[in-house]
Amino acid sequence: MEYTQQAEWHDHYARGERFRALTGSERAVLDSALRPAGPAVALDVGCGLGELALYLNEVGYSVDAVDYAESAIELATAQAPDDVDVHFLHHDIEHDSFADLPHDEYDLITLRLCYAFLHNRTWLLNRLREHLRPGGTICIITPLAGAVPADRRDIALDEGEIALATAGWATAERFDADGMAVLMLREPAAGPVSFADKRRPTPQALIGAGVVVTDEQGRVLLGRSVRGVWELPGGKPTSSESFEQAAVRELAEETGLETSVDNAQVLAFLMDTTHDIPRLTAAVRITAHHGIPTVTEPDLFHRWEWHWPADLPALTGTLFTPSAHVLDCVWPGLLKGLPPVHRNRALQPAPHEDAVQAHESHRLRQEMTDQLIEQGYINDASIEAAFRRVRRHLFLPGVPLKTVYAAADATVTTKCDGSGRPTSTVSAPWLQAVMLREAALGAGQTALEIGSNGPNAALMQECVGAEGQVTTMDIDPFVVERTARLLPAAGYDRVRVVLGDGEHGAPGLTDEGSLDAILVTVQALDIPSAWVTPIVEGGRLVVPLRIHGYSWAIAFEKRGNELVSRSYAVCGFVPMQGAGARAEDVVSLRGGEIRLRFPEGGTADAEQLTQALKAPRLERRTGVTLPGNTPFDKLMLRLATTMDGFCRLAVDPNLDTGLVERPKGWDAAAVIRDGSLARLLLQQTGTSTWEWVIHAYGPAAEQLAEEMTQQVIIWDRDHHIRDAPRLTIRSRLKGDTEPTGARTLVKQHTRLDFDWTHPIRTSL
Repeated sequence: MEYTQQAEWHDHYARGERFRALTGSERAVLDSALRPAGPAVALDVGCGLGELALYLNEVGYSVDAVDYAESAIELATAQAPDDVDVHFLHHDIEHDSFADLPHDEYDLITLRLCYAFLHNRTWLLNRLREHLRPGGTICIITPLAGAVPADRRDIALDEGEIALATAGWATAERFDADGMAVLMLREPAAGPVSFADKRRPTPQALIGAGVVVTDEQGRVLLGRSVRGVWELPGGKPTSSESFEQAAVRELAEETGLETSVDNAQVLAFLMDTTHDIPRLTAAVRITAHHGIPTVTEPDLFHRWEWHWPADLPALTGTLFTPSAHVLDCVWPGLLKGLPPVHRNRALQPAPHEDAVQAHESHRLRQEMTDQLIEQGYINDASIEAAFRRVRRHLFLPGVPLKTVYAAADATVTTKCDGSGRPTSTVSAPWLQAVMLREAALGAGQTALEIGSNGPNAALMQECVGAEGQVTTMDIDPFVVERTARLLPAAGYDRVRVVLGDGEHGAPGLTDEGSLDAILVTVQALDIPSAWVTPIVEGGRLVVPLRIHGYSWAIAFEKRGNELVSRSYAVCGFVPMQGAGARAEDVVSLRGGEIRLRFPEGGTADAEQLTQALKAPRLERRTGVTLPGNTPFDKLMLRLATTMDGFCRLAVDPNLDTGLVERPKGWDAAAVIRDGSLARLLLQQTGTSTWEWVIHAYGPAAEQLAEEMTQQVIIWDRDHHIRDAPRLTIRSRLKGDTEPTGARTLVKQHTRLDFDWTHPIRTSL
């Protein structure tokens, strides 16, 4: 019997029911193929009562055993001996975050008697590869469909499914164990996806709709058909149906998902030929739906799975050619090597707004703009006009109008990763206004936005006018599709939308002098040459630059081959993906209780610092006080750019013993040097006043505390709230190493020179 709900599995174990015990043949295969040569970590997926997990621990693995049936984990934990190295965890491997697992990578991942029950097994296998250490193994143990009764085929895999699971691996061994297949998968070697067609169709069948529907994570739905290929939902319209109506009906009939015709849009009509017969396919995008994908036509489909678009270029198995063409309409350029097709884009109707909503959105938009002017964020007539015109709510369907037009803090998340962290957002209006002001866009200019979502590109297009050109690009196919769909619908069909890694610039806009301005709307760790070379002399780059773990939206002006800062604004953006993403260095102390983060690279002797923390703490009061709610971000910037050994200190609240006072809000600014540590903190001295205090540890505690104290005093005396260093960006690839008198930070592409002797005045 196949259980489809988590509660059914919970009840199964709670009733005392069991599954097939681990056989001697299985043990023999596992022992010969998987016994580790040294310390190793295993993940046992669908562990049940833990028999396999305990055996893996017996042969030498430290084991994380997970199951989504809570009763199974409770029983396994209660029955396991006290001295085993097995961690049982209640975890839904298909829906819970991999970040919740005890380890990031595993030497062995096992799935015994559970693979056939997974709903999104191909997607999950892609995720498991990402958490497999080099040289590691994924082991699948499954009954074979030919060896079980016909009414129990749902617990087993047939040869087609086994071939799909083993495809995309450099090594895929198969063993027999008491009628079950034991698959050993090593060395992932995915892609490229292949394309195939169906058998010769009947002439009257060569018209249909392919339907693209995505879930809340941005994953696209594909069906595994009985012919062994992946297909989108869809089918032929009846004589009385439109393509939109056919898409809605076929989606419900094939998957059980329901929607209305109002949520269906024809994006394009595709014409190709199969077996010398013309074929017409309508690419239909469903923008909203409800329900859970279910196999309702088992004679056509084995199952439905959600797939991330980024996985499609290396999709395991074969993709139906018309489905591939439809996907290419939604995510242009994602799939390479497609067979030829004639494509005719469909005109997108303007979104319908009832009179009440149109009136209310207009009122709120004018109020928001007035507020931004009063607060000083807008001081330019062209930017004011842009904010009064751009209908921001059309880019955020379903979001309340008051949230959309809240000037103070209306950042709206439009996509999250599997762990729930935002990967794409629409920025708050005040921040968009500041960045547009600093970009100083003029009529007829050419501008590039790196990091898409729609409203900001629309504002940019308003600023450059009908003679100007705006390009917006993003690395995420989901974001690009969303932006390309919403911009024309809101009236901005002249904006060019590009899929690509912004680290390398936009196609056609990399030559010297090809851009008047670049706005980067994702957090950047560095400034690649592709952002400097295209900008004209005197042009602007506005970028949220990450410096020692702190983010500032900095406006630069190009002067020769250099960029010179004009303004700073504290901001928060989602981190850059692709080639521009890099992990920071981290040193853990006292078993992870204290973490020292070196965002610009660095390290420290953990043993020395652990010993230093055991010594009495030196406390130094700086005498520098400030009222509550006073911004102090420039002090953090000064410490980061003037003190050697700068890092950020965090304390894990779950491991906190009170040895080091836990920072409130941001991680604490700290300095590591000579086996010693000093960190900065605020202590309340009155009902609304605070004083900067330094805690120092180790043999050089006195020296570090004195240096940090002096920097706090200089900041308070000479710079305080508004002053920031003049920052000059130079390429580190051109051999420019002459001293400038400024503090220097060397990144991958550039050299950053911070000059505090000639500061610039910034906004708060």
